Amino acid sequence: MGLNRDLLGKEYDPQAYVVSAEATTAYARAYNEDNAWFFDVDRPAGILAPPLFGAVASWLSLMMVVTDTELNVDILRLVHSRQDMRFFQPIVPGDMINSTAKIVAIEEQPGGESLAVDLRCCNQNGETAQHITFTAFIRGQERRSRTRVATGETPAREPLHRVSQTIDADQTFRYANASGDRNPIHIDEDIAKLAGLPGIIVHGLCTLAFASKAIIDSVCEKDPRRLRRLSAGFARPVLPGQTITTAIWPDTNPGSYRYETLNPSGRAVIKPGYAEIGEVL
Repeated sequence: MGLNRDLLGKEYDPQAYVVSAEATTAYARAYNEDNAWFFDVDRPAGILAPPLFGAVASWLSLMMVVTDTELNVDILRLVHSRQDMRFFQPIVPGDMINSTAKIVAIEEQPGGESLAVDLRCCNQNGETAQHITFTAFIRGQERRSRTRVATGETPAREPLHRVSQTIDADQTFRYANASGDRNPIHIDEDIAKLAGLPGIIVHGLCTLAFASKAIIDSVCEKDPRRLRRLSAGFARPVLPGQTITTAIWPDTNPGSYRYETLNPSGRAVIKPGYAEIGEVL
């Protein structure tokens, strides 16, 4: 039984999340962040939540969709395939984020189905903080069924920046606790293998958080307020203990960049990747 296409367009009730400094700093540490914007309470503007914290604030809304019994999602066969995030207002401790989820696409894919969910996050002032599109691939019954492949051409020129980062052995456990995403394929070896994976795999958003750090540190001059958009196609899993390398190229439009994140074998784990950078308003 596949996904219930009658639910296409369904919008779910808003969910409220109160942002705390403890939660935002725990999230930052969960992907080995060291940027003072996320920790230094003596800054005149206070601390900010990391850009990807919007995924934490909207987690309850996303869970309402994937656990909807009428939708019929097999959680163990769900793999995060794409994330597209637009940033309008920084999220800060003390904010109340109200997020609303809507199913915007259900499509047949070779080897399974894809599900896209729109997540709109507004703060207590009614201002849009983030707009997120979460896309998942639900693998079919064949153990090896998958469609995640790297797409697009790699630029022929040398990247502007190349940043290497090592995933810790316990990264998935720390990230699960900080993000709320305790899908067993990230924390239970036996269940991950039962789901047809080689073992525990790193959360796609954890990998993206590492890539976001590489981008903010290198092309935003470490100022996260300049990141306007970040999107990623998750091409293949990352394993705990691996070192990943993010290569960043200027794109055709001013302030836009393409990036790819590679595993130790030089194979893409994020591709395509796209970022938009702006000045602080």
